[in-house]
Amino acid sequence: MRFVAIFAIVLFLVFVQETKVTKAYVSCNPLQLSPCANAITSSTTPSSICCSKLKEQRPCLCKYMKDPKLQKMISSPNAKKVATTCGSPFPNC
Repeated sequence: MRFVAIFAIVLFLVFVQETKVTKAYVSCNPLQLSPCANAITSSTTPSSICCSKLKEQRPCLCKYMKDPKLQKMISSPNAKKVATTCGSPFPNC
């Protein structure tokens, strides 16, 4: 009986840990930043959707900056300005 109780507790802790990892997981997809394209290219104020997506994709920004196809847009002064305006400054990569 004691073994069953210990097993149930361990199983519960594993489930809780997996749930935390799943919630923390971010799918890196640069297309998620498309709501920010207008603000980056024309210096307009970023929308709330842009800021939300930027904060969501923040863990991926260093990866994007290493991609030659994305580097110019992601590392542009306007992109950094948008990030600062959104309260999510770029990480130091």
